Amino acid sequence: MLRELSSAPLVTWGNAWLSGHAGLDDAVDAVEHRTGPNVIGTAPEELPVTSGTPLRSALAGLRPEGLTAFRLCLPVPGDPLGLVGTAELNMAAIEAREAVLLQLGNRQIGIVPSEDRRGSSYVGVSWTPYPAADTVPETPQLSEAEHALTHAMRESADLFRNVDDITGWGKQAGRALTDLRDPKSTPEASLAPGHPQRAHRLAAQADRLAAVVQLASDGTGRGLSSAQMHTRNDALRVLDSAVRRARVAAYGAAAAPR
Repeated sequence: MLRELSSAPLVTWGNAWLSGHAGLDDAVDAVEHRTGPNVIGTAPEELPVTSGTPLRSALAGLRPEGLTAFRLCLPVPGDPLGLVGTAELNMAAIEAREAVLLQLGNRQIGIVPSEDRRGSSYVGVSWTPYPAADTVPETPQLSEAEHALTHAMRESADLFRNVDDITGWGKQAGRALTDLRDPKSTPEASLAPGHPQRAHRLAAQADRLAAVVQLASDGTGRGLSSAQMHTRNDALRVLDSAVRRARVAAYGAAAAPR
């Protein structure tokens, strides 16, 4: 299930930098404020990045290579959302459940994040680069993702109301979904400058819903019948899929089309 993403901040701030809405230093500072220090992990020799390079230096070096867009991938087994291969990239991204595609002129590379822990206090992100296919992924448009998310919220809320356990996660998740459907609910924006206002709203809503997914998935299921467990799992699948698509559409809304 979804968790705190490393890829989403890089995509939104990377595209803000490329479009001139943020400087490189400001963009990297915003990314690392959320995720800790970012570095490039082990890089194949054929790719234009060097192992161990800090994110700021890596991005500065990729700009002359034709860097024009960052694209978010949020795949899970059976749903490779945003991925275009190679097989090695797809496997690593599905295991991590996230990745970023970098458009470099007429080619792409994919970078997959993992926790970079050194000693007792240093925690950051290491990005492992992989070759990627030269294909723009098919991802949802903002309007499509927004409609799907609204429908999923309604369907999931109805399902969650029918199940509960000793920890009360079903009722909590149902209430959270109902609150988010309230027109007066105005979640805090999570995108960098330069994105459409619709994308800001959708990203903020999807980020809050991701917490609902996590809350529900953390429920023990203790005391649930097999039918109730099936209902819970159906609700989680519906909401998880819609949230991932909403995040991909919103966080990638400023990526330049090829």
